[in-house]
Amino acid sequence: MNSDRRIPFTLLLLRLSVFLVMLMWTLDKFVNPDHTAAIYKNFYFIGGLTNVPIYIIGVIQLLIILGFAAGFQKRWTYLLVLFFHSASTFSSFRQYFDPFKNLLFFAAWPMLVACFTLYYLRDLDTLYTVDKG
Repeated sequence: MNSDRRIPFTLLLLRLSVFLVMLMWTLDKFVNPDHTAAIYKNFYFIGGLTNVPIYIIGVIQLLIILGFAAGFQKRWTYLLVLFFHSASTFSSFRQYFDPFKNLLFFAAWPMLVACFTLYYLRDLDTLYTVDKG
């Protein structure tokens, strides 16, 4: 397989794996909105969220990540996924000061690089995408 086919295939796998993580975080908003409210309070300093705003955030996020998975409007959906994950990664900065108590938080860094890679190489991500360029 030459590089003309390997790169799009690899970017497809990267896109689908990032989508899977983002999908689970999105579904958590519907399945366990109290968990989402606690995250917003502890990491984003936004307290008092009830279920309705969490569901609205979930619906918007779901639409964006479905567009991301489909390669639709890549400039915007890939950028928004990068933004979402950047906010999540950087808002967790306190967890990085106690690494062996919070090891799973470090998984955010390779995913952040994956999100950046997809955004940066979005024009090469053409396999099974709505927008080919």
